Amino acid sequence: MIQTSNVGPTTVRQRHLILDLLRGLALMGIALANFPEFALWTFLSNEQQAAMPTASVDRIVRFIQYLLVDGKFYTIFSLLFGIGFSLILARHGRRLFFRRMLILVVIGFLHLMFIWSGDILLLYAVGGLLLILFINVTDRRLVVIAVSLILIPVGVDALTEFGGVDFAGPFYEAWWHSAAEQGITEENFASWLRDADSYGEMLSFLIQGAHERLWEFVEGHRLPKVLGLFIMGYLIGKYRLYARLEELPMKRYFLLSLAVGLPMSLLYAWSAVQHHPFGLTAHSLLYAVSVIPLALCYVCAVCLLYLRCKEAGIFRWIAAPGRMALSNYISQSLIGVILFYGLGFGLGTSFGLVYVELTALAVFLLQIICSRLWLHFFSFGPLEWLWRMLTYGRYFPLSS
Repeated sequence: MIQTSNVGPTTVRQRHLILDLLRGLALMGIALANFPEFALWTFLSNEQQAAMPTASVDRIVRFIQYLLVDGKFYTIFSLLFGIGFSLILARHGRRLFFRRMLILVVIGFLHLMFIWSGDILLLYAVGGLLLILFINVTDRRLVVIAVSLILIPVGVDALTEFGGVDFAGPFYEAWWHSAAEQGITEENFASWLRDADSYGEMLSFLIQGAHERLWEFVEGHRLPKVLGLFIMGYLIGKYRLYARLEELPMKRYFLLSLAVGLPMSLLYAWSAVQHHPFGLTAHSLLYAVSVIPLALCYVCAVCLLYLRCKEAGIFRWIAAPGRMALSNYISQSLIGVILFYGLGFGLGTSFGLVYVELTALAVFLLQIICSRLWLHFFSFGPLEWLWRMLTYGRYFPLSS
């Protein structure tokens, strides 16, 4: 049995810069993916989006977003979670890992219910708990299971499209029933948070938003996708591939993933902006064969740059927010609330997608600077520090 009083979290010396660097890159992409929802642009009707002064540029930005952002960075983040799981399981075993995931369940639930309805942490915690079921499976079977989980959405969407089986339908109805109880309708959905001048009004939206998020998880088949990526990350971590980059044919991996991922992502982006002209099943298949290859292409590109110039200062700057990813993920939500909701500046629905994405980049730049300054004085991000103390059941000094 593991004695948690004799173990501790990963120290600065034990960290691998490449993992923090990739985590920082993923945070940037997550900001680009999430800020259109923070800014309430996503909730506007097609007519309202088309009426904005930047509408012509926004259409191009939207296509680029589907091409280069949508799904790619959450894929990287999921792989990194899987790698992190392998490190914890190898070093401390299942008991401590289980406790860590239970604490993440609580963090994710609080984030979902009281800050932002687009939370991903709760799903990650559930996926992490399920990952424990697979750690004694042989590697070959794990690969088969991971691929199967990633392709399950294609089969489910085929049942929906051709068999009329609507798994997400009841969750959709529950969502709008909850919205109606809060007085939220399709007409005021986009403007509710912008106009909310009290936390009570914001909380009303978050209550129905939790139901909406559950529908999104079911409708988007998020759990099998995430669990499949966790297993892939777990295998990468198990064999410490991140520490053996010089031994791997990274250039070949980069070219192969680019050759598959880029053209498939072009098709996926076109399908998305054209509202799935080939049908739901084809669009789901395009997602599977485009998002993961292009995400791996990004990973390989960063690894190649890192191998070529490991001492480049920019790597440590981008890695800084990756070292405190939980704090930065939650702070992105808080910044979104302050900027776009009625509790703050109320800028939601005020400007087009191009400015929303520029805002996301500015926020990430601010997070780089703040994270670098914070880590100059402290060893952990504030939420990482709290998470670790709760996990290990003892006090750790915040500064080294």
